[in-house]
Amino acid sequence: MTQPPAGGDTGIPGDPHSQSPPDGGTPSGSLPAAGPPGHPPGPPGGQPRKRSALLIASLVLAAAVLLCGGGGTAAFLVLRDTEDGQGAKEPQVAVDGFLKAVYQERDAEKAATFVCSAARDDEKIIAKVAEVQKYAGQYQNPRFRWSNPTVDNQTGDRATVSARVTMTTADEKVAEQSLRFTVVRKTGWWVCEVG
Repeated sequence: MTQPPAGGDTGIPGDPHSQSPPDGGTPSGSLPAAGPPGHPPGPPGGQPRKRSALLIASLVLAAAVLLCGGGGTAAFLVLRDTEDGQGAKEPQVAVDGFLKAVYQERDAEKAATFVCSAARDDEKIIAKVAEVQKYAGQYQNPRFRWSNPTVDNQTGDRATVSARVTMTTADEKVAEQSLRFTVVRKTGWWVCEVG
């Protein structure tokens, strides 16, 4: 059996006893490193590495396009005007129509036509109209009226409108309530919140 030379370098590529030359070069018989210093050596010619990098980059780009396209579609569906109808021409008109439908006509279906789709809950609107009806039923010939709705604040497609509702009865009883509405513009102006 032959012993390796004293320095431990057998000169056989892949031999665990093989050592690198002291100048940091490559051991005799091995391939030069394909990458920059500090990176593992690549395959001969670098072709498979380039192909796999190109494949990964293509897959990442395709995923990004799908996600961005899907996200854009989702944003469009969420933010588009989903109101079914025209809406009012002015915020005060939307509030006035809503008040008339609830307090004078006591018509929940008509009141809903002034409410934005995000806040339109038919059961709640029906309950509110029934509450007004019940309240009015406790008095003698009640009449509801309100001050002209006024815009307190408007920024772009959002406005705050206030109105004071007054109920008077045949026996001269009077009740008042101040209401504040949040109104938004999409296909027109819509009542979205009453406080």
